[in-house]
Amino acid sequence: MIQKLRFVLLMVLLPLAALAQQPESTRVAPIDTSRQVQLDNVDIAPNAVDTEGWLLLDKDIQTELEGAVYNLYNFKYDKAERQFRSLRRRYPNHPMPYFLLGLSTWWKIMPTNNQTKQYDKLFFAYMDTAITKGEALYEADNRNYEACFFLAAAYGFDGRLHADRRDWRKATVSAKRALDYLEISKEANGLSPEFLFGQALFNYYAVWIPENYALLKPVLLFFPKGNKDLGLQQLRNVADNGFYVGPEARVFLMKILLNEENKPEAALPIARYMASTYPDNAYCQRFYALVCFNQSEFRECERISRDILDKLNRGMPGYEAISGRYATYFLGWLTQNKYKNIAKAKEYYQRCIVFAESTGEVNGGFYVYANLALARLADQDKDKKAAIRYYTVVRDVSEHDTEQYIEAKAYLKKNKK
Repeated sequence: MIQKLRFVLLMVLLPLAALAQQPESTRVAPIDTSRQVQLDNVDIAPNAVDTEGWLLLDKDIQTELEGAVYNLYNFKYDKAERQFRSLRRRYPNHPMPYFLLGLSTWWKIMPTNNQTKQYDKLFFAYMDTAITKGEALYEADNRNYEACFFLAAAYGFDGRLHADRRDWRKATVSAKRALDYLEISKEANGLSPEFLFGQALFNYYAVWIPENYALLKPVLLFFPKGNKDLGLQQLRNVADNGFYVGPEARVFLMKILLNEENKPEAALPIARYMASTYPDNAYCQRFYALVCFNQSEFRECERISRDILDKLNRGMPGYEAISGRYATYFLGWLTQNKYKNIAKAKEYYQRCIVFAESTGEVNGGFYVYANLALARLADQDKDKKAAIRYYTVVRDVSEHDTEQYIEAKAYLKKNKK
């Protein structure tokens, strides 16, 4: 158990970890495309470092790869990977092309909530190669902080997927190595916002975790002290100014604001930016639909939800059952409460249940609420048999201290056979 707890702490502190503060206010700063680093929220200003040959800072490479990075996050994997392979042909001994190919593979896994395993071998192969190339560069020059950046990132992603696959030994080893290289690479924080990403996540989660998980406090004695406000400030810097990791920073920022900070109004503009900038990214679309629903932006929620189902029906990459579960629940609720079309609402709720069951995600969330909605509608229709069936599901999968569990239990007690 202690090993697992230590691992959990390590994993959430990983640099570039995907799988989601502002000291002055809760308002999200507007997205700035200038990518100018603001040194007032950089821990360490640049020192005299020889950056010759660092692809991460090469403006010509950035210009060349701008379309590829866009295609990656817009789920045009083939187009992005053609450019990454071209980079690999020219720089076969540099970790960057292998890491970018691995990142593209990661985003094929992520829309399924990391359930699909068909890309695992390819993903691990890319990250292993990035690590091998990065270690060779670092051994040749221990002030090659670019190599440390890619080592921290590659080990971080490697550890995340091993964790999802419940290989705790490999995950813990990768997590520890990622943190080791993160500590070294922070010397270059002032050279580029790319380097700041890992430190931003560390600063935030090193404080957030003990605030929310008291059991993990003793483990934090083994780690440097964090600063949650600074972490969010740094994360905004990376989101606004980062070229390669800017989109990853925005994904983390919108997830943190919604889930950890409970500030959906602050997450909304970031989610809107991601969904509009990458309109074929199923993950960003469904997250945006969720925030819109939470913020009563129902017209936009409906538009995005219909778009998700359309793309799912067309078999577009990344549009799978999980996105369908989001979209059908939102459309069911809107059809019931906005359009008063009960028959159509039932269809959406039932499709939501099918989507949830097809992925095995039946322990809460939309699955529970879809069954609850159908139970209430069945009760209104005096269909006692159907109401009992749906309420039984709600009772069986809900936490015992929730309102839906109490409602289901009361109904079933009252309507015992």
